[in-house]
Amino acid sequence: MATPRIMGILNVTPDSFSDGGRYTHIDHAVEHAWQLIAEGAAIIDIGGESTRPGAQWVPLQQEMDRVLPLLDALRGCGAVLSVDTRKPEIMTAAIAAGAHMINDIDALQAPGALQAVASGDTAVCLMHKQGEPQVMQLNPSYDDVITEVAAFLAARIAAAMDAGIARERIVVDPGFGFGKSLAHNLKLLRHLDRITQEVPILAGISRKTMLGKITDREVGRREYAGLAANVLAVMRGARILRVHDVAACQDALKIIQAVEGCDE
Repeated sequence: MATPRIMGILNVTPDSFSDGGRYTHIDHAVEHAWQLIAEGAAIIDIGGESTRPGAQWVPLQQEMDRVLPLLDALRGCGAVLSVDTRKPEIMTAAIAAGAHMINDIDALQAPGALQAVASGDTAVCLMHKQGEPQVMQLNPSYDDVITEVAAFLAARIAAAMDAGIARERIVVDPGFGFGKSLAHNLKLLRHLDRITQEVPILAGISRKTMLGKITDREVGRREYAGLAANVLAVMRGARILRVHDVAACQDALKIIQAVEGCDE
């Protein structure tokens, strides 16, 4: 089994569902990034706009002002620097500022987004969602969530490659919690290996509502549930885990690797 990589979440927003407001000051954000790296994060995912259910659109310049100084401050940190954005202008500016990856919940569907990523050599994560953050959890509906998510991601992989983005640069995310009910999320996790064999899968489950619905735990007390879900994701093919609790996730991955490699 290839060793999964941990993507540490660094939200520099006042309204993210779990850690909103904690890292809006650049000094706090940089300190937290270094902590995530020390705990085992190979990728730091910087978000300047919350996309939690009900979140509001952030003006372009405001998102730019949140993200670009942090990219500059973390240049040379040794981790892959990812920018979580759906705005092509932010993608272009972030790539110019040294970002190694773009993580887009809109899967490069915005006008100019494909071209923005294709113009550089960054990696990209293409995510599935149903609806916009403001309304996506009101009444999500699928005939077959696995088939529909897989078909959407296959189409976006093809579109990215047609735009000149090499397959080796592409990762996909089924979008847990983005326009999915608890039943949809559980089915996606159970059948994660059916989503695609083309490119690596990123799983972003950390602290999400689906965990709270099962455990009846508030957002800050979902670490153990998240560990269980992430272990299941790895066993079903995930190769990147996007998490808040990096140290705990790193320990879990060490156990998986030890067991999987004990007969080699």
